[in-house]
Amino acid sequence: MKVIIGLAIALALLACSKEESTAVEPQLTGKLDAELGIEAVPSSMGRQYTKNFNRHTKVTTPDGCAIHIVAQSNITNEQIVRCRSILEHYLRNYPGSKYGSDKSAVANKMAANKAVLTLLNGSDDGKNPVEVDGQPLYENEIQVEGHAWYVNQDYNKHRDAAFEEILHLVHDYGIGIDGSNGSSGAAPEFQAEIRAAQKNALTNKIWGLESENAAWIKELTKENSLSQEYLASVVDSYYGLWGAWKGNATQGMWGIYQAKNRDEIATEDPMGHEVMNNKFFHPYLTYNARIDAGFTGTFSLKFDVSLPYSYHSRYLKDITLLGDKDTNVRVNELDNNITGNAGVNTIIFSGNKAEYTITNGDGVITVKDYTANRDGENSLRKVEKLQFADEVVSL
Repeated sequence: MKVIIGLAIALALLACSKEESTAVEPQLTGKLDAELGIEAVPSSMGRQYTKNFNRHTKVTTPDGCAIHIVAQSNITNEQIVRCRSILEHYLRNYPGSKYGSDKSAVANKMAANKAVLTLLNGSDDGKNPVEVDGQPLYENEIQVEGHAWYVNQDYNKHRDAAFEEILHLVHDYGIGIDGSNGSSGAAPEFQAEIRAAQKNALTNKIWGLESENAAWIKELTKENSLSQEYLASVVDSYYGLWGAWKGNATQGMWGIYQAKNRDEIATEDPMGHEVMNNKFFHPYLTYNARIDAGFTGTFSLKFDVSLPYSYHSRYLKDITLLGDKDTNVRVNELDNNITGNAGVNTIIFSGNKAEYTITNGDGVITVKDYTANRDGENSLRKVEKLQFADEVVSL
């Protein structure tokens, strides 16, 4: 886990302010975008942020405070939006779940504990000189759906670490950490389940694998970071982030975790499965993924072993195509919401046209599959064609 500055320091740094002035160093002024919620760094955050970061966005908490995200010059606006979307995903209420039906307390706790996500230029190689309070996430670790880094899934150069690092932020500052050097959180009962699963996984060699990890485990034990790193391994495999990794056919998180995908969590780490089963984390990705404007061809929401990114995209349900390139979308079994771009967009279904109902109302095309667990019910906006197994329909 990346180092997180102690809460006592962070608490002294910032005060929750619903009315924040903005200021940014002139030489660092970048492209702000009000439509995307990307603004200048608020002066209320202090000079360590206004000096070292050129853009800011936030997640407003139920109590009116904010969880801040600051970005350096090389971070693209789409990377910023994607990181904010992941944070919002983790904090979105999960109706009917044990600990996530109302996540207000977790979000409010994060703001009270002054949680800050810092998006830094470059890689986690020690070359970036900026050291500020916050959870770091590096440029080369932030994939955007449809971008080449996302499509190619090169784990050595651009591994998608955003889910892991943003989870650390939520875990440390919101859920809370038990034990020495822990942090006061809003979900101690959930943390107790995470801790029990972590201890079981470590004892039974489900997590913390390989002899070379012994020193790392010792370090995590000393700093009380075992449960955070364990949960990150589980969540990453749960959302398909290690499915395309070729370093090991059956393990995830660089071989540290025994389970590589969601099915393997259920069979190889039953307690980890219980942590993920209707407790806090949604079974699919709840944010609207903005597909990179440079993407061409067919973006697949349906799992396809020949497409490395689809191990992860299979859990998306809502997407918006950017730019003006002609782009197709292959749907999955979820109820998708798809918005097209300025090009010609074709939505691809698995069955024949007669196996679906098609309705048009208020600019939304609804296509519902009669066959269960195949193509779901899709709400389509700004699309031009529907491709079925037996014919293509122009809208």
